[in-house]
Amino acid sequence: MLLLLLGIVVVHVAALVLLFVSTIVSAWAVNPNSSSDLWTNCTTLNGLSRCDPADTGVWIQAVQALMILSIIFSILSLLLFFCQLFTLQKGGRFFLTGAFQIFASLFIMCGAIIYTVMNSEWVPETESYGFSYILAWVAFPLVLISGLIYVILRKRE
Repeated sequence: MLLLLLGIVVVHVAALVLLFVSTIVSAWAVNPNSSSDLWTNCTTLNGLSRCDPADTGVWIQAVQALMILSIIFSILSLLLFFCQLFTLQKGGRFFLTGAFQIFASLFIMCGAIIYTVMNSEWVPETESYGFSYILAWVAFPLVLISGLIYVILRKRE
């Protein structure tokens, strides 16, 4: 049982790290001369770098909010798991922890879908998706699976 709990916590923390990296790092869309993320759109011409803030549309603010909400819900889910681990009665399920984690996965999915659909308005067509964007999509199933495991998991002595 201890190995199972340790494995779940490791998956949860790994997904949380992926969420932090994908939200913070400037690589949602990249090419050799520019990079774009949720916060800035940077270009380099003739050795000069210029970064514009990402306040060009409501959709990017929605993606920012959804990614931040996913991080908050995932952190709260981890804290709830540790609280429920010590307070839940024997045989109880971690429904609240699982619900928070599933909500976090839905926020990731919605944010990544909005970015996928709307990024052509903000990002030049010459750019391709960067590793931060891919990390967000990798974090989505990890967070969803850990949420489902929390819902299924029962506390034992």
